[in-house]
Amino acid sequence: MTSLPLRSLGLALLVSPLAMADSAQSKSNGLIEDSTWNLLNRTVYDNREYRNGGSNSGARNAYKPRAERNGYAEEWGYGLMGTLQSGFTQGTVGVGVDAHAYFGAQLDSGGGRAGKARLLGVDNDGYPKDAFSRAGAAVKLRLSSTVLSYGEQRVKTPVFSSSDSRLLPETATGIFINSSEFETLRFVGGHFTESTDRNASSHDQGFVVNYSNAKQGDALDLAGVVFTPGKNLSASVYTSRYEDTWTRHYVGGTFAKPIDDDRSVALNLNLYRTADTGKSLSGDIDNTTWSLMSTYSDGPHSVSLGYQKVDGDTPFDYVTRGAIFITNAVHMSDFNAPNEQSWQARYDLAMADFGLPGLVLSAAYVRGSQIDGSRVDPRGGYAYLGYGDDGKHWERDLEARYVVQGGTAKGTSISLRHNVHRSNGAQAELDADQIRLAVEYPLSGVF
Repeated sequence: MTSLPLRSLGLALLVSPLAMADSAQSKSNGLIEDSTWNLLNRTVYDNREYRNGGSNSGARNAYKPRAERNGYAEEWGYGLMGTLQSGFTQGTVGVGVDAHAYFGAQLDSGGGRAGKARLLGVDNDGYPKDAFSRAGAAVKLRLSSTVLSYGEQRVKTPVFSSSDSRLLPETATGIFINSSEFETLRFVGGHFTESTDRNASSHDQGFVVNYSNAKQGDALDLAGVVFTPGKNLSASVYTSRYEDTWTRHYVGGTFAKPIDDDRSVALNLNLYRTADTGKSLSGDIDNTTWSLMSTYSDGPHSVSLGYQKVDGDTPFDYVTRGAIFITNAVHMSDFNAPNEQSWQARYDLAMADFGLPGLVLSAAYVRGSQIDGSRVDPRGGYAYLGYGDDGKHWERDLEARYVVQGGTAKGTSISLRHNVHRSNGAQAELDADQIRLAVEYPLSGVF
């Protein structure tokens, strides 16, 4: 499957001479001259109370019998993320480098409270580390408007993506090609050999898979095309293969239609088709999962309705913590259980019209039902989840998010969330109440 990114590169090289005169590389000012740096300070506090017999299964609690685990999880950490993106040397082929360094520190937690939120690094005994860090870099080459990167990097595609929803972001190691030779078309391809989890400090743990507990594959390949004919319409098609586990195809698109100066409607569609391949390390997989979200906006008000359906006897699983673009993948649950259908209602209110620019209030409710995991492959990687044949659950998410609009603290964001999840015994996820507070202060500049 390594031919996927090579095919993308071959197509890019074929069309590059046609656009060379007005390409991104022709406008290069130099390796240093086009360099930028970013420094992000982030503090996250995560508190979870498990209800109705649920208990924290993270970190040190996972080493205890279930009867001895507690129902409380709490982590508080500080993260510092530095990134450097160089420009490209001038000439036909430009050369550059992207580098990053991440540092995390424990502000408060303990062996019985850590692990579930995955904010902090933990040692081999399940205790949270006082501090943890990692760094990496990728060399990049640019021909015309096609960039090839090799090394450790962050990736964003519907079939393989680097999550940044905790204290530190994930990264992936491999080759990634991004070609923008045509104004409305973008071609991508990649071959990756590992992913690094958000709270990890090492780079040799293979791939992180969100649900399967089976042996993992050693490589992931992807290729895709993104079509953007205008600012209100975008469509994409991707194909991928996770070695000896599954093949996955994706079709998605977004459409926005202004009604007048204040009102608009938008649609967001995502469809995944997944089947086991090779050694079928996670067992038999035959899964089609899709979602559709519609949004109506009127001034500061936005109302959204979404529907999501899983057609298959396994959950919709994904490599890394963030490669999931379906609508009802919310804060505490992905609503991706076998054969599950789910609905979402959401309301967002931008407070600028009420004299509070930068403040947005959000409320969402998701309900899932018809879960039936009774036919999951008993030899596969999902049997341990213990799905029943009449699973149902719901989640309620409330959030207030404020971004400072000016002054020395401009760009600082503060987010406060309260999430509640409840389920019956046939659904694999636990009942819990969550409070999360996150504060980010960014710094950036050029050389």
